[in-house]
Amino acid sequence: MQSTDNQELSLFRDMVRDFLAYEVAPHYEQWEKDKIIPTSLWRKMGEQGLLCCDIPEQYGGVGVDFRFNMVVGEELARAGFFALSTNVTVHADICAHYILNMGSEAQKQQYLPAMVSGECIGAICMTEPAAGSDLQGMKSNARQVGDNYLLNGSKTFITNGQNASLYIVAARTDMNVKAAKGISLFLVEGDAKGFSRGQNLDKMGQHAGDTSELFFEDVELNKDALLGKENQGFIALMTELPRERLALACGAVAHAEGALKLAVEYVNERKAFGQPLAALQDIRFKLAEMYSKTETHRVLVERYKEKLMARELSAAEASMAKYVCTEMECDVIDEALQMFGGYGYMREYPISRFYVDARVQKIYGGTNEIMKEVISRDIASLIS
Repeated sequence: MQSTDNQELSLFRDMVRDFLAYEVAPHYEQWEKDKIIPTSLWRKMGEQGLLCCDIPEQYGGVGVDFRFNMVVGEELARAGFFALSTNVTVHADICAHYILNMGSEAQKQQYLPAMVSGECIGAICMTEPAAGSDLQGMKSNARQVGDNYLLNGSKTFITNGQNASLYIVAARTDMNVKAAKGISLFLVEGDAKGFSRGQNLDKMGQHAGDTSELFFEDVELNKDALLGKENQGFIALMTELPRERLALACGAVAHAEGALKLAVEYVNERKAFGQPLAALQDIRFKLAEMYSKTETHRVLVERYKEKLMARELSAAEASMAKYVCTEMECDVIDEALQMFGGYGYMREYPISRFYVDARVQKIYGGTNEIMKEVISRDIASLIS
C-alpha cells in the first residue's frame, strides 16, 4: 500500500511541476511587479485539482490525504514561487479546514466546492495592528443585536487580503472575560456592507502575494455566519494550529532545498582561480552542511506528516517543526546567496528572491519566540 501511495504522490508531483512550468514560471516575474497573482490562476489550479486536494469528494475535493496538499505547497516553494505557496497554504490548508472541521453542513456545501475550484479564495483574519502573536490583545468585536451580530474592528497583514472573497474573522463576542474565553469566528463575504479592504501592503519579500489591511464597520452578520460555537473560537484556533505550523515547516524545507539546488548549479558553473567554485574545499564543506540540514529536517517533516494524519501530532511538536525548519530555511538560503557573491544581491538572480521571501517565515504563524514558549510549556511530555 505504501509503495502505491508513493507512486501516486510521485505522479502527482510530476503533474504539479508541469503545471508550474507552463502556467506559473513564464508569468511570475510580472506578478511580482504587479504585487498580486491573478484570480484566473486560482481557477486554473482548481481545474487541475491542485487546490484543497484533501477535501472530501462530497464537497468537491479529491479526498486524498494531507501529503498531496503538501506536494503543491512544497513544489511552489522549491521552485521559488514562495508568495504563491503561502497564499495557497492559507487558502487550502487553513481556511478550507476551518470550514470542514467547524462549519455547519450548510456552510460546507456553500463554500467548500467553490474553494476547491478556485472560484472562492479564502483568508484567515486574526492579526491586528496592536495584537500579533498574542491574541489576548484582540480588539475586534462582534456585538449581538437581536438575532444578528454587528462586527467592528480592523485586521492587518492578512494573506489573500485583496483577492479573497471569503474571510474567516476572529472577533471578541464577550468583552467581560479574557479573550481566550470570549473569541468567536465569523464567515464574512467580500461584498458584505461595511467591510472594506485597505491597501495592498508593500512588503520586503513575497511581493506577488497580496497582503492587506481590512476594516469592519458595523458589518451585520446573521447567526449563520458564526463558524463553530460562540465564544469557542480560541479553542478552534488552537485545534487547527498544528496543521498550519506543519504546513509552514514543510514549505520551509522545500524552500531551502530549492535554494540549495540553485547554489549547487551555480558553483559548478562559476569559476574562480581557474577552477569551478565547487572545487574549493570551503564551498564543498558548506554544501555538505547545507545538504545535511535540509535532509535531516526533511526526515522530521515527513515523520510529522504521518503523525498529523494519524491525529497524533501535538501543538508542541508542530511548534518545534515550525521553529527549527524556518530557522534552517533562513540559514541555508543565506549560505546559498553567499555563494553567488555579488550576483546573489541582484534581483535578476532568483536566489535573491528566495532570501527576501524566507525571512517572514520566522514571524507569521506565530513568531519563533512564541514557538519556543509553546515548546517549553510542554517539554516534560516531549522528553518523557
